[in-house]
Amino acid sequence: MASILVVDDEMGIRELLNEILTDEGHTVYSAESAIQARTIREQMRPDLVLLDIWMPDTDGITLLKEWSNTGQLTMPVVMMSGHATIDTAVEATRIGALNFLEKPIALQKLLKTVSKALESSPKYVEPEQERAVQSNPGAMAVPKQAAIEPVNTPLEGEYISGIAKTYYDLPLREARDLFEKAYFEHQMQIMGGSMTKISEYTGLERTHLYRKLKALGIDTSRNKSES
Repeated sequence: MASILVVDDEMGIRELLNEILTDEGHTVYSAESAIQARTIREQMRPDLVLLDIWMPDTDGITLLKEWSNTGQLTMPVVMMSGHATIDTAVEATRIGALNFLEKPIALQKLLKTVSKALESSPKYVEPEQERAVQSNPGAMAVPKQAAIEPVNTPLEGEYISGIAKTYYDLPLREARDLFEKAYFEHQMQIMGGSMTKISEYTGLERTHLYRKLKALGIDTSRNKSES
């Protein structure tokens, strides 16, 4: 799969993206600053970079501009921010950014953006194409098939061993997301919305828990209890 560099000063964001992208089969490198990102970029050229705009030492726009001016912008870059303006997004695109992700990052939006960005990466080769080329070096690359539409949510009562039957027809990642969303919504209900209790019960650090709930599309703002 692909090698992806995640550059963000927030540990929770780095951990969440690392978990999601690793589950998808990618190799993830993390950097908490522009300094670390430069070092990793000099050692290897990733297939894709997810770059935060607001960082304490050097912001993402400045780093993107630096890579562009020095000829190091040879891989697709997707910018990330929770506070960026339209002007900032336009400037990043003008410099060379491929796309823009708004925080909190929705899971499906992340996966679709990463998949689309990798299609434009000159270094990245789809696993199926790589195997085909290895067995037949003269073979032409085959275009990717269109994404399969997700299966509808199962009807009530359609279960096998407590798991909805339709889940078995879903790709692993989608089935897992549906289960995790139902699981955490259940925990929030029985725990009275207490993030502390849910964190202790599930063993997830609070920051990681918040990121996961937001990625799953669960609204935590309605849950006032924190004790």
